[in-house]
Amino acid sequence: MGQLSFLPEIDRKLTQAAVEDALEKYRMYKFLTYEEREASTTAGYNERFHGPTNVTSDQTADIAIHNVDAQVQRKRYCERIERVVYRMPRMEREERYLTKEHDYITDYNVYNHVFQPPISEGKYSKIRWKAFYKLAADLYLLVEKDETNR
Repeated sequence: MGQLSFLPEIDRKLTQAAVEDALEKYRMYKFLTYEEREASTTAGYNERFHGPTNVTSDQTADIAIHNVDAQVQRKRYCERIERVVYRMPRMEREERYLTKEHDYITDYNVYNHVFQPPISEGKYSKIRWKAFYKLAADLYLLVEKDETNR
């Protein structure tokens, strides 16, 4: 008789894709500059066919609020990812996905040259999956398997 589990089964591929997307967003926020919006100084005349809308707008205030809120949101997102990553053990925290050079660093390079002493590909896969699982759980990115996929 098999053991009953109350924990849902995790879809590894979709969970890993979700974590990689989150890390890609982190890299975009961290390494690209933020372009602030600016108010237009030319008057715009829109013809209202149905009369006044009774809505007033303050373009400058809306832009200022957006500029501040967007920067704060980006900073909080990066800090959250960094907090999660830096709480992980050193073996799971390897910097492959958080660096500017992430496109040029391969798994082979990591498990043969970064880890001292070098480890096997199988051991590296287990360590990497544990790291992805922890990131996904902490960032609420876990994807459960559907009943149809089991």
